[in-house]
Amino acid sequence: MDFSLSEEQTELQKWAHEFAEKEIRPVAAEYDESEEFPWPVLKKAAEAGLYSIDIYLQAQQDPTGMTLPLLMEEVFWGCPGIGLAIFGTGLPLSALAAVGTQDQLFEWAPKMFGTPEDPKLGAFAVTEPQAGSDVRNLRTRAKRDGDTWVLNGTKVFITNGQYAEVYIVVATVDPELGHRGQASFIIHKDDPGIRPGKKEKKLGIRASDTSEVILEDCRIPLDRVLGGVEKLESKLAKAKSGESTGRSSAALRTFEVTRPSVAIQAVGIARAALEFAIDYAKEREAFGVPISQHQSIQNLLADMAVEIEASRLLVYKAAWLAASGQPFPKAEGSMSKLKAGETAVRVTEQAVQVLGGYGFIKDYPVEKWYRDSKIYTIFEGTSEIQRMVIARALLS
Repeated sequence: MDFSLSEEQTELQKWAHEFAEKEIRPVAAEYDESEEFPWPVLKKAAEAGLYSIDIYLQAQQDPTGMTLPLLMEEVFWGCPGIGLAIFGTGLPLSALAAVGTQDQLFEWAPKMFGTPEDPKLGAFAVTEPQAGSDVRNLRTRAKRDGDTWVLNGTKVFITNGQYAEVYIVVATVDPELGHRGQASFIIHKDDPGIRPGKKEKKLGIRASDTSEVILEDCRIPLDRVLGGVEKLESKLAKAKSGESTGRSSAALRTFEVTRPSVAIQAVGIARAALEFAIDYAKEREAFGVPISQHQSIQNLLADMAVEIEASRLLVYKAAWLAASGQPFPKAEGSMSKLKAGETAVRVTEQAVQVLGGYGFIKDYPVEKWYRDSKIYTIFEGTSEIQRMVIARALLS
């Protein structure tokens, strides 16, 4: 067991922090207020190499699993909304890499990212109005019509939904088979029958686009089903015969392996709030002394620091398990997401408390981090869902 970072990892961490400090922090409040997508920042990230397929290839080749956690903690320390704009394409890329064929990966992954001169986005479209955390109850249908698929349905709360170049859409092919009758499809923004719907106005992460995606007789070629038609037909045949095709759907498996990455985002937010609260406590005076000398404030800061450290260690372990090809016997991915998400909410709330009335106004960033943090107990599996997953792992 070794908790030290290599020289390369230390440089990677420093690089991401400098980008967050120089390019993200100065404009975070502006994009939070305007709710516009941060295209200029994304372009700078692409030019710097932070927004690229190469980052994910480097992460895949890292046996420690630390590449993405190190990068993401620093970027989300800068701003969670802008961080999601930069790393949101990683989710559809993960789905494409996990289920797609090599040909599909080579063709569509570059289209998700575009070029540094003209960056593009990808979106993973799963959630529906009637099926939030319950991805096994999806109503979006994909029907085969000759040599094409025709998709109909509405997706909601889709990251990058308004601006994506490439969508990975999860739909039901055979409703009688439940989640075993689902498949994922590759859809380009220019395919007929797909369009973005309402862009949501949100409590937090406002720089990140969250929108509806509407499919109305969306027609795509047969080879756009992830994994290929033969693999899908084989899976459906096994399901109809009662043969096991695995415990979870492709969508659920994608969420399982990406949960440590989501968790470290929450750690970055919490760390930002703690650091700001510490600096403020050292400077702010009450009753003639800095408030950092008051025991109640010291207790708050100590508890905040402990929770952040515990959350980060859970992420590191889950990331290492995933990188080394090991399963999550105790649902360690869900553990990291649960702990980090709830820690971010608690720590940012305590940071507001340390600042008192100043924590409640927009002159200071802690109220923004407080708003940003709440989504981490909701998206990509609510805290309640994480507890269910952990309990099932313990009781299986």
